Amino acid sequence: MKRTAMALIVALALAVSACALAEADLSGVADASIMTDVVDVVEEGMVPVTCESLNEGVYEVAVESSSSMFKIVGCELTVADGKMVAKLVMKSDAYPYLYPGTAEEAAQADEADLVALEQAGDEYFFTFPVPALDAGVDCAAFSARKQVWYPRTLLFRADSLSEAAWSAAELVTVETLGLADGEYTVEAALEGGRAKLESASLTVKDGACTADIVFGTKKIDYVIVDGEKYLPTSGEGNAAFTIPVTGFDRKLPITVDSTAILPATEVQYTICFDSATISGK
Repeated sequence: MKRTAMALIVALALAVSACALAEADLSGVADASIMTDVVDVVEEGMVPVTCESLNEGVYEVAVESSSSMFKIVGCELTVADGKMVAKLVMKSDAYPYLYPGTAEEAAQADEADLVALEQAGDEYFFTFPVPALDAGVDCAAFSARKQVWYPRTLLFRADSLSEAAWSAAELVTVETLGLADGEYTVEAALEGGRAKLESASLTVKDGACTADIVFGTKKIDYVIVDGEKYLPTSGEGNAAFTIPVTGFDRKLPITVDSTAILPATEVQYTICFDSATISGK
């Protein structure tokens, strides 16, 4: 009985909200006085990645917003028929509409061109076009409470994609580099948090590559690469791990569990092995 009553209340609330939006004036644009701080999400040196560099499929992708008020809790990227589309899972129904452009363009657009919020069970989401990864994507969000359009910039991060997403032509691998079995030195860049790398080296065996990485601290108790957890290879000195290397010259996601802060915290990093620096030992 309680569940039925609650369902009726939710349905009524949604109906009232829908009626209010139907009568809403969609021509307003937020001015600076009601806007929060804007963050520049595009990093220096980023090169836009279009669908031509990716295999068709559905992939999890990290997305960043220029505003902390526009909360995206998950994102799924679909690559198909020469296009990319993102399913943006939202924290709430605070924004009933998005527009793939500026707030000023949204205010002048036909309602048919707006991207409406969808709901499946308890999940709210938008189906939003993505022209490129690693590039600022203009997005206008209409606030149900303020009844104005807010300008946003979204960044879909190419370095968060799995290796399966990349077309073979885009990958630099042991095979494309022609690396024979053996041991090699290499330079690696770690980005994402405070931890630093002390050294890195490669081992190629039977065409597969692993890296021995040593951090500049002892306070890391495990790392995660491609969903697999790797424990330290030694109990002495700074934290050292052996991890798989699926490609070079691309930022590969790696989760680092740091004990520098208690309780221990998993921090998301990327690691990039520079193929130009590979040399036989």
